[in-house]
Amino acid sequence: MHLLSQLGKVEHEFANEVIVIGVHSPKFPAEHDDENVRQAVRRYGITHPVVNDPQLRLWRQYGVNAWPTIAILDPRGYVVGAQAGEVPADRLAAVLRQLIREYDAQGLIDRQPRDWLQPEPQPDSLLAFPGKVFFDSVHQRLFIADTGHHRIVVTDPTGHVQQMIGSGIAGFNDGTVETAAFSHPYGLVVQDQTLYVADTGNHAIRRVDLDHGTVETIAGTGQLGFTYASAGPARERDLRSPWALALDGTTLYIAMAGMHQIWALDLVSGMLRPYAGSGMEGIQGGPLERAWFAQPSGLALGNDVLYVADSEASAIRAVDLPRVGKAPRDLLVHRLVGVGLFDFGDRDGTGDAVRLQHPLDVAWQAGTLYVADSYNNKIKRLDPITRECRSWLGTGQPGLQDGPADNATFWEPGGLAVGNGVLYIADTNNHAIRTVHLQTGMVQTLVLR
Repeated sequence: MHLLSQLGKVEHEFANEVIVIGVHSPKFPAEHDDENVRQAVRRYGITHPVVNDPQLRLWRQYGVNAWPTIAILDPRGYVVGAQAGEVPADRLAAVLRQLIREYDAQGLIDRQPRDWLQPEPQPDSLLAFPGKVFFDSVHQRLFIADTGHHRIVVTDPTGHVQQMIGSGIAGFNDGTVETAAFSHPYGLVVQDQTLYVADTGNHAIRRVDLDHGTVETIAGTGQLGFTYASAGPARERDLRSPWALALDGTTLYIAMAGMHQIWALDLVSGMLRPYAGSGMEGIQGGPLERAWFAQPSGLALGNDVLYVADSEASAIRAVDLPRVGKAPRDLLVHRLVGVGLFDFGDRDGTGDAVRLQHPLDVAWQAGTLYVADSYNNKIKRLDPITRECRSWLGTGQPGLQDGPADNATFWEPGGLAVGNGVLYIADTNNHAIRTVHLQTGMVQTLVLR
């Protein structure tokens, strides 16, 4: 997602001189499927052509060995440069300006209109790729990150829409709930009459005063961070794809997916700091500052532990929280399921025998962890004590079918929340919210109206 945002800026500036072509070289089996790739193109608002390369043929032909990699081709089709890793838009633009001047002097730049480039249409539905959900049990409200529409939708438990937060147009500005702009919001958490939002596309944390109807930025500058950030005032730190939130007292924990870390924001002092993770990508556990994560994308609090859906490692992690009687040196990151960056699948079992495929969220209730095993199109139940993990909802095939647990189908579910004995599921690619009675396992689609 980081590279896409940078390429979007380049596309805009050089619309008449440069054609951007994305090549999708998949890691996970679910990413081989053309329709899943098409949904990802729509979800992230990609307007340039994307080639699906499931057999990695182009990957090998261009000598690629890392995600992401940028290759620059001249007007005759020859590679004139390549860069592994992410590149800030301004640096890439500087290189392109120089190349355009050179090729313009040779008469090689073709500025003819490209009417044949038509972006994928966006879904015509109330929700578009909902990413996360949060249930406010105090006021009996469901908050939905309507990610594709760049807004937050608030409903009652039966689906009656109470409020829309955000203009619905991608942007980054504070103001009233009607005029403020978000960009691909995901993580949500509510305390009293305050809503916190992980504004992922803006690399920021936003706070919504539900009493006064205002939105303000409390962390991040709106700029994508390209270095490992240090502790400091939250509004002065460049963040990197905050994806999920969990609130413990006055500490807001942030799954900083792009930095492979968990961060902690002190809501009283306004100071932000890395809490767990060295910034290295992997699955190593141990002391907080030495542990490795891989795009943490979901958080849940339970049993004085912070549970993490560590998506790129297909793992579920447990992070110790500061409590009375625990010295900082004794706080650790633990591994519940998942064994490596390239060890994934769909296998029930216990501990290291379990295989998930890119889980995006977790929810805790009464000693059970519910796992959105997104690329397997399933919801699973994990006992954090015994480490036993079993499939519960979904057949594994993508679809939108209600009914009993073993017959219901989902399509890349990405968000979970529990309230009133019901599990709420953001069924992302179905543009729907699904509800599941925890006792019966009966799945229904929540009709928003």
